Parts: sequence; structure tokens; C-alpha cells
Amino acid sequence: MKEFATILGICALQPENVLALATLVKTSGSTYRRPGARMVVLRKGEPVGSVSAGCLERDVVEKAQAASQKGESILVTYDTSAEEDIVFGAGLGCKGTVHILVEPLRPGSAADDFIRFAGGIFQQRQSGAAATVFQVHGNVPVRIGDRLLVDADGTVTGRIEEQSLNAKLLAAVTEALSTNRSRTMEFELPAGRVEVLVEVIHSPVPLVIFGAGYDAGPLSRMAKEVGFHVTVADVRPAYAQVARFPEADAVVVVRPEEIAALGLNQRTTAVVMSHNYLTDCAFLKAVLPLKLRYVGLMGPRARTLQMVRDLRLGGLEGADDVLGRIHSPVGLDIGADNPEQIALAILAEIQAVMTGRPGGSLREKKGPIHAPAA
Repeated sequence: MKEFATILGICALQPENVLALATLVKTSGSTYRRPGARMVVLRKGEPVGSVSAGCLERDVVEKAQAASQKGESILVTYDTSAEEDIVFGAGLGCKGTVHILVEPLRPGSAADDFIRFAGGIFQQRQSGAAATVFQVHGNVPVRIGDRLLVDADGTVTGRIEEQSLNAKLLAAVTEALSTNRSRTMEFELPAGRVEVLVEVIHSPVPLVIFGAGYDAGPLSRMAKEVGFHVTVADVRPAYAQVARFPEADAVVVVRPEEIAALGLNQRTTAVVMSHNYLTDCAFLKAVLPLKLRYVGLMGPRARTLQMVRDLRLGGLEGADDVLGRIHSPVGLDIGADNPEQIALAILAEIQAVMTGRPGGSLREKKGPIHAPAA
């Protein structure tokens, strides 16, 4: 998410300096990146973002420069599945195949429309979905790079002139938004078939840190580094200072009864860590009814149990299952001791919860690391 945000920022601030957009649209076997990974190529040949572990980018840059000169979008395939595979002098060892869509990024192009669409989603902190045609077989009246775009409000934009395909793609992106599932799809038509990347695009996940103590600093910095939209909130004006949290997107003074102003929703993650029992209890009481994506509470288990008892006595709505909705002690068990290590443990647990993973060691995992590509 951070990578895409960087790409969108460059396209917004330096549009004249961006030559082409490269998108990983399809994979098979073992690959480093998944469909939806992107990079842009600048006019001086510099890549921003990545579509591999760094081994394909140089060649993709050359393909992008050639595509930009011709003004044509192309699909590039790299097959690294052969045992003797040596690509550009480096054995990739991934044993997979990747397909990368390379598009000239010019004003008014389909790629430019997509970048503007995604930029609007990020700016409004919403979600949307896109269907991108990357392969055409037969005589279907559609071009590589044509897209159908749908935002969270259901507004549809795009350039799919073939009406039956347009209807199928609209159904696909609508389903993707409702199920939060991206996938590569094929559509059969009377004149041929097309391959399409249907993907859900989310703005950065909001993380609200309730408590602006000394240990909130590493959590704010690291969360921003991995791509969260970070808000630091505290009841104490002396603590909630922008100068103390320069990486955060927002630093606010807010009381528990005022958190509606923060616009929290079911995509929001939160960590309560003011280290003041009454303040933490009040913030916890305010956020639990909101059904946030993740709620972590700093402190030992006994403190949490006492806090839950107090909340139940106070008549908290849905208090019967309140303990199951709190991650406390917060973070994964990695032996964290100092603020930086604790921040790492917290962010690792949030990532695991968001992706539905257990957070264990990969060497103990049975089967592939990534879910199979659809």
C-alpha cells in the first residue's frame, strides 16, 4: 500500500516525469510479488515501485521505454520455472511465471484514468475496484489496458465498448468489492476471449493510536513505514504534539466522548496505550461498539480483565463477548522488550489479523506461503 501511495504521489506531483505504468497482472507457480504489484518508469529510466524481487525491473524499464515510444500497451511474460533458468545473469529461483502489463502513461490514456481513479480513492480514504484487460484472443473489440472502474459509491467509469463484456466486468468488480477478493479471470465472448485482472483497491488502513506517550513514537513511525494511515490521539495537549510525531498523518487532542470526529469505521485498527487506567478504559468503552477491524490494549492480562469487569458493570453494549474482541496483551509473542520491539510485535499481530493468518513461523506452514492465485 505504501508503494502504491508513493506511485500515486509521483504521478500527481510530477506527471510530466512519468513515462509508463507496469502492473503485475497474472502469476503461476512461486513468485515474489502478487497480481496488483506496480511500478512506474520515469523519463530518465528510473523505476519507482517493484514487480519482482528486483531482478526483472531493469528489463521492464526497457520494455516500458519501447512501449512509450510506440504509444502502445504490451504484455510481457517472464518464465522462471525451468531448472536451468538464468535471467539477465541472476538465477531467480522462484520457479514461477509472471505476466506484466506495460502501458504508456499519457494524459487521457486508460492508464492515466486509472491513476486518477486510484488517487481519488486514496484521497477520500475509501475503496474501489478495477477490471483491467491484459490479454485479448480473437477479434473482440477491446484493447489491452482498457478498464472498468467502480468506486465505493457505485459510480462506474471506464472504456469497455463491447457491451456484453462490459456487463460481465461490471458484475465481476461489484462482486470483488463485496467479497474483498481480487483475482485473474477469463471471459468467453462470441468473437473470442479476454483475460482480465479484477482487483480491489483500498486506501491505506487507518491505525489510531490512543495515547501519545514515549512508546507511541516507534509504533507511529513503523506503522507509517509499512503503509498505515496513522493518527495519534490523546486527551493531554502537552503529549499530542505534531513535533513529537512528525511521521503521523494526524495528531489530535480528543476525549473519549469525542472520537466520532475521527471517522472510525470497520477498516480502522486501533491500539489503546495511554498507560492511564481510567483513560484507557474510557477509550476502550468508546471504540468497542464500533466493531473496528482490530483493537489492541497495552498492559498485562490482569489489568485487561479488571477493565472488562468494569466495562460490564458500566453497562457496555455487547459486553458478553467484549474480551474476545480485545487483543491483550497486545502483539505477537516474539520476546519484545523495548518500545521498538513492542511496536514490531503489535504491527505483526495487526497484519496477521487483517490477513487471517496465525502469525506463526513460515517454516512450520504446510503448503504454499501465498494463497493460490485465482
